[in-house]
Amino acid sequence: MTGRATLLILLIAAAFLLGLAALNGSIIALALPLLVYLGLALLQRPEAIQLTGERSVGADRVAIGEPATIRLRVTNDGAPLSEVRVEDVVAPGLEVASGQTSALAPLATGESLTLEYAVHGPRGAYRFKHVHATALDGFGLFQRQALIPAFASLLVQPATQRLRPIPLRPPRTRGFAGPIPSRQGGSGVDFFAVREYQLGDRLRAVNWRASARHDDRVFSNVFEQERIADIGLILDAREQNDVRTAHGSLFEHAVQAAASLAEAFLDAGNRVGLLVYGSGIEGVFPGYGRVQRDRLLRALARAMVGHHFIFEKLDRLPTRFFPAQSQIVFVGALMNDDVPVLGRLRALGYAVLVISPDPIAFELQALDANIRTQYAARIACAERRLNLQALRRHGVQVVDWDVSLPLDAAIHTALARQPAQRRLMARMP
Repeated sequence: MTGRATLLILLIAAAFLLGLAALNGSIIALALPLLVYLGLALLQRPEAIQLTGERSVGADRVAIGEPATIRLRVTNDGAPLSEVRVEDVVAPGLEVASGQTSALAPLATGESLTLEYAVHGPRGAYRFKHVHATALDGFGLFQRQALIPAFASLLVQPATQRLRPIPLRPPRTRGFAGPIPSRQGGSGVDFFAVREYQLGDRLRAVNWRASARHDDRVFSNVFEQERIADIGLILDAREQNDVRTAHGSLFEHAVQAAASLAEAFLDAGNRVGLLVYGSGIEGVFPGYGRVQRDRLLRALARAMVGHHFIFEKLDRLPTRFFPAQSQIVFVGALMNDDVPVLGRLRALGYAVLVISPDPIAFELQALDANIRTQYAARIACAERRLNLQALRRHGVQVVDWDVSLPLDAAIHTALARQPAQRRLMARMP
């Protein structure tokens, strides 16, 4: 019963009680029209709801800020309903951009009602489950409610930036042509070595300057082969490394960087895998192509920060998840305890690149500028510089990324400086 039916019953009961107490039949007669109204509503009360729901999503994967169209169709498989209200339950976290999520209309047997609206929301995986259906009688006194299953899922993927080719030199490459130098002579672009002329060498490969120094020998240039490589992405999803301010979350920038790197590496033909290290360990095994790109973006869309005592440090990192002597790219803010673990990966034969969003610069954007803040920032920056220098001494490539700047510019600026820094350190006593 609705609230209106409860009020009507109370009025009828009050009229009877007053009439009996006053021994006045005219007061009791006032309840007769109300009884007739209630009786007619009882005769027209709705039957059991037998509705089926069918939901479709225009695109089950959209980027952040891009609307997704939801289409819901509810069909009456039971008795005719004089009035039924259908209210869709939007997945928590999504906002309705346009359209209506509810409707009120009569439904005859076999008739359908369609709702269509658009939603958008932040990165994540969303699931639609049920629809609320409420059947009413024509007088609005009685109703029946039911939850109609109508399942669908929507994935909001992280936004990506287009990156230029990133210079990587892993110890081992795979036997297919690609953009990464393989440390082996063959057909390529960059000069690799000089060797004695062999039958079949092209004339354009002959090194005439070196051959001129010898009377009876001819030398040829050898170029470095370029191949593809195994690249493993590690996304740091530990809660203690995330910084949340009014401007957003630092982890979201890390996810966006990981997605951009995955696309860039896959577009170059490399085999790419992913490991999300946080409240647990979630991985996508290395693979190629468009299907692998979808797998990686799905995993990154579902990635959330979390905390677990076992995974507070990187000691539990499964190093054998990625092939030996492959390229590892670690994305995340650094802790003091992370430096030895990443250095150990380098000692195990992996090439390691660390892309670290700067948590200090990110948090300073939301803090008031005062002397205490400035002193605290200087101390924190000095500690961070020491950690990054320790990584470089281990042979790890480091990109200190201020997230207010484009990722592409930060990567190429940092990697262009590091060879000169290594040569300078080699000259130091």
